[in-house]
Amino acid sequence: MGQRAPDFAANVSNASSERSALNISRTVGGDATLSQGYFLAIAGNIGVGKTELTNRLSAELGWLAYYEPVIQNPYLDPFYADMMRWSFHLQIYFLSERFKAQAEIGKSAMPFIQDRTIYEDAEIFARVLHEQGSMTTVDYENYTALFHILVSYLRKPDLIIYLKASPNVLMERIARRGRPSEQGIGVDYITRLNRAYDGWMTRARAELEVLEIDTDQVPLQGETEAFRLLVENLKRRYPRQSELALDSGA
Repeated sequence: MGQRAPDFAANVSNASSERSALNISRTVGGDATLSQGYFLAIAGNIGVGKTELTNRLSAELGWLAYYEPVIQNPYLDPFYADMMRWSFHLQIYFLSERFKAQAEIGKSAMPFIQDRTIYEDAEIFARVLHEQGSMTTVDYENYTALFHILVSYLRKPDLIIYLKASPNVLMERIARRGRPSEQGIGVDYITRLNRAYDGWMTRARAELEVLEIDTDQVPLQGETEAFRLLVENLKRRYPRQSELALDSGA
């Protein structure tokens, strides 16, 4: 009868048999206050489906959507051609753009969704570039010092949805969408990023609420039961919508 959808309403204290496919970790993160819109962040590796999920959730929920600045980045194509030469420039550009965006949207009284977080710049991409020798130690230390200063001024997400997939599946998705700037990406690089994401999620759960979805196992594309349950889960996290609807109908 098809794959059984995960229970998005599961409580962390009641671990279920579906936890290998969908791991919910509820920690210090709390609900948005009435003076702030709910801050949902979508995180995950290249090609995992962040933008598609952001689009669909924004349409379903009526929440604002803020996207990763990919097309506008003047360093992206040079970076993929010569990582060592352009890695620091690329990371500083992303950090600057995401800081400006997050500082602004963090003030919003409306609920919103961010496609890729500012934390991934340092926790994933700069870290991996340094580990694989594509960013010098001096550049990495300067970058991370600036990163920590900037993020100390920013509001943290109320929830991070961490989308993950196996390296081979990610490579297939990258090839299928056919972005010229991504054609030089290799499976070794994607594998390193996957390991970095898993390491970051372990650290992030100490201070943020994380909803982990293994997209190899949990079908979110199309009108699936899993997607519908995710939408309902998010509606319950931001009840002001239902309150406003009741008021308007009075």
